[in-house]
Amino acid sequence: MRVVIVTESFPPDVNGVAHCAFQTARHLVDRGHAPLVVAPAPAPATGSAADAQAPCPVVRIPSLPLPGYPQVRVALPSRRLAAAVAEHRADVVHLASPFVLGVRGMAVAARLGVPAVAVYQTDLAGYARTYMGAGEAAAWRRIRAVHAAADLTLAPSSAARGDLEAHGIPRVRLWPRGVDTVRFRPELRDEALRRELAPNGELIVGYVGRLAPEKHVALLAEACALPGVRVVVVGDGPSRAQLTGALPGAVFLGRRTGDDLARIFASLDVFAHTGPFETFCQTVQEAMASGVPVVAPAVGGPLDLVDHGRTGLLVPPRDAGAVRDAIAALAADPAARAAYGAAGRATVEGRTWAAVGDRLIEHYEDVLVARKAVLAA
Repeated sequence: MRVVIVTESFPPDVNGVAHCAFQTARHLVDRGHAPLVVAPAPAPATGSAADAQAPCPVVRIPSLPLPGYPQVRVALPSRRLAAAVAEHRADVVHLASPFVLGVRGMAVAARLGVPAVAVYQTDLAGYARTYMGAGEAAAWRRIRAVHAAADLTLAPSSAARGDLEAHGIPRVRLWPRGVDTVRFRPELRDEALRRELAPNGELIVGYVGRLAPEKHVALLAEACALPGVRVVVVGDGPSRAQLTGALPGAVFLGRRTGDDLARIFASLDVFAHTGPFETFCQTVQEAMASGVPVVAPAVGGPLDLVDHGRTGLLVPPRDAGAVRDAIAALAADPAARAAYGAAGRATVEGRTWAAVGDRLIEHYEDVLVARKAVLAA
């Protein structure tokens, strides 16, 4: 099968869309298929080193940084996209979190008569509320326009599927994300690192992700004040300077990836996620794979991932006091932390990228069968 993955983000970017697109391409290659990735060009200083490590060819579209958020690149109009889809002789166009480049990818697929599978990954309506205070309706109109035109839309969680269907988007099916259970594992717990992060033996509570307004990381402020607790923040973004003042005593490690990140995850005592706009929340899965109990908001993707009272604790979204109280409860109960961590690891052991990738290929095959039936009618 020849697949063109049109993605709004791809490594060297570090985010859920980029990681999922990379894992999808790698799995397709492993299964003997022929993917091609089309993505915005990274910042000039980044160079092409990341593309050399990609599992398949990558076509880069000229891009500009998003004003006020330079870590996000927005693709400019270009003929390269249509040429790439046509020259690859695509059987399927895979649209990863389509919004700018993906909208153009949908138009190209329609013009060439190629089936399109649109993967919903980003709560753009929630981001519109966060950054503009309005625009949610306009964001949903754009989401609906591209996803309604797709042969199939894949939602990463039950909550995301419900949102899509409530906004009139047809042909929605569930496709969750995988997790690397070999890289992320409890055995990587590093006592030397723990002594470095918490020299007085404090309970280590970690956040991993972008440092941006929509992540609401400042909700950890009250947890910073808990006696015997050390908050560790991993990631970077436009809110970092503000958060260093808002989270007194927290340790900021910057962006970490790969085995270094896995070692940090496994060395935590509690993982706390604060963002209320997660359609899935990959870092929750990585914490669970690392054997770490989770505190997360009871909204969006975490509802599918965290079994409250068994693998972690769900709290009301945007409630700093609830986050603090959940962390305090786990800090006071080592047995519960151990039990939640072990249950979390057991829960995700079957959620490998290979298993999830095979489900994606089945979705592609269903779309191709349905398209052939329409053409034959």
